[in-house]
Amino acid sequence: MRRWWPLRVRARFFLAFFVVVGIAVWALLETFSDELRPALLQSAEETMIDSANLLAEMAKTDLENGTLQHGPFARAVEQFLHRRFDAEIWGVHKVSSNHRIYVTDDKGIVRYDSAQLAVGQDYSRWRDVHYTLLGQYGARATRSNPDNPATSTMYVAAPILDEGRIIGVLSLGKPASTIDPFLDRSTRKLRLAGIMVVIVSLALGFALSWWLARAFGQLADYATAVSQGRTATLPDMGGGELGELAHALEHMRQELEGKQYVEHYVHTLTHEMKSPLAAIRGSVELIDEDMPKDAQQRFLGHIQRETAFLQQLIEKLLDLAMLEKRHQLRDPVLIDLYALVQSVVADKQPLLATKQLVCLTDIPTDMAVQGEHFLLRQALSNLIDNAIAFSPPGGTLQWQGSRDESRLVLNLLDEGTGIPDYALPRVFDRFYSLPRPDGSRKSSGLGLSFVQQAITLHGGSITLSNRPTGGACATINLPCHHLSAVLINRKP
Repeated sequence: MRRWWPLRVRARFFLAFFVVVGIAVWALLETFSDELRPALLQSAEETMIDSANLLAEMAKTDLENGTLQHGPFARAVEQFLHRRFDAEIWGVHKVSSNHRIYVTDDKGIVRYDSAQLAVGQDYSRWRDVHYTLLGQYGARATRSNPDNPATSTMYVAAPILDEGRIIGVLSLGKPASTIDPFLDRSTRKLRLAGIMVVIVSLALGFALSWWLARAFGQLADYATAVSQGRTATLPDMGGGELGELAHALEHMRQELEGKQYVEHYVHTLTHEMKSPLAAIRGSVELIDEDMPKDAQQRFLGHIQRETAFLQQLIEKLLDLAMLEKRHQLRDPVLIDLYALVQSVVADKQPLLATKQLVCLTDIPTDMAVQGEHFLLRQALSNLIDNAIAFSPPGGTLQWQGSRDESRLVLNLLDEGTGIPDYALPRVFDRFYSLPRPDGSRKSSGLGLSFVQQAITLHGGSITLSNRPTGGACATINLPCHHLSAVLINRKP
């Protein structure tokens, strides 16, 4: 069975917008079309009333004298009907008149007909004549072909008065089809305007749907990144409902992360503390007053080492937790990277001497970074501690630095055994630690996690890789700043 996949938000919104606009424009055009023809007829009728009353005054004398058929009025009408026009009316070219004029006496008998169709006939029952003879407004519309609305002719009548007495009726007729050119032209313009409205509305609808879909897509990507545990920046949605939604998502993320953060740290801390606590408990249970002095000292030394390890674990965990909760640097300053590395190496001299290691430095003296001195110093200290732990006695460590216009690269090379392939993706994970080459105890697994967090907070990145010639290489990439020619204060 075929599965119909749901439309994307943008397509659904655009389709809904298209349907709404289309229905609205169609309804508007239909309403205008239905109202336009009656409005034009009413406008024409109003003009015909004026003309009929004027002609009624002109026909009065001939009606009284019985000369309607061949008198001045008939001749004037005949000349009028044969007159040729050259008028351009709103795009419609008019060349002749299409009126019909007939006059009846006070009995409704036709005494004059410009079309010579009804002279002598009784029109007293036609609405235009009948109502006018009664002193009311008379008008009618009659089809020459009952089945064809286009053959309809409008008639309006005006009384012919003699000292206030109705002595006859003049009726002026005009084919309703004469308004069709104006109606067609107006209809075309309305349709063209409707099409333009639809096109503009669709363009606006497409732009609005694209903007909404883009905004929702950014929020969806943000939510997906958060759900996968990746670092994500809250998209800027501005004000309004979308901005409120974005901030609600951010607040929810912070609440969930805080809960998950505490649960994860409690779990991992408990796991890491089991072995030291078990060792301390075992040593305490084995110590006895009758035990030889050297055995007691051995067990007490063991307890002391495990206690120091627990203290170090908790301190590092607290430092890392504090760092992971931060989203920006606090009061960053310009740091001389050369002086910082030299200071860290000087602090590690006792540890280097213990393993007979040599640490070389090849860093340009004008390299600088904007950041927090304490965090960067601690990060470099953790990094060199890790290199010392995995370096063979008598080996060499080397710091190398380089920069371009915008970035600097700081490498720390060692001559150790390198990193196993299976461990490369996990070296920066919390509590992940590899066995030491000399068989000494593994570290807390928090040092490199701290380094990565500190470097990331400074807008940089760090990677660990194996050197082709043996050993490992830690590469730090940071935004670069140039030291001015003026001497700066270098922190020891």
